[in-house]
Amino acid sequence: MLIPNKTNFKKCSKGRINLNWEYKANKLRFGSFGLQSLEAGKITAKQIEAVRRTITAKMKRKGKIWIRIFPDIPVTAKPAEVRMGKGKGNVKHWMIRIKAGQVLYEVASSDINSVFDALNSASIKLPVSTRILKKTIKLL
Repeated sequence: MLIPNKTNFKKCSKGRINLNWEYKANKLRFGSFGLQSLEAGKITAKQIEAVRRTITAKMKRKGKIWIRIFPDIPVTAKPAEVRMGKGKGNVKHWMIRIKAGQVLYEVASSDINSVFDALNSASIKLPVSTRILKKTIKLL
């Protein structure tokens, strides 16, 4: 799973999800196909890894995958049946807040059918609605 090697603080506050559209990370940079979120939300490290495994398996390890997101926010939880107080709980898992329009994954492969099949099955694993982006080539 993806977790940061080192952080400034062990625990952080919950924060809020920004509902604005993403304008910096909304274009394909590395691959020719990508998976773009259409709504804001939270994605955990386990979900990121599940999507990566699905894409790799569906493409039969042909092509290249870029993960454009990284879970850097710790989520804490207190154990079950513990009384109130006594401080904040331990880190349970890691997550990332994403905006609408953010490119989550990019794929480069020559087999277009397997790429579309892989990205469609990968989008089922995510808690946000997504769409598939395709890089257009401009001819002179």
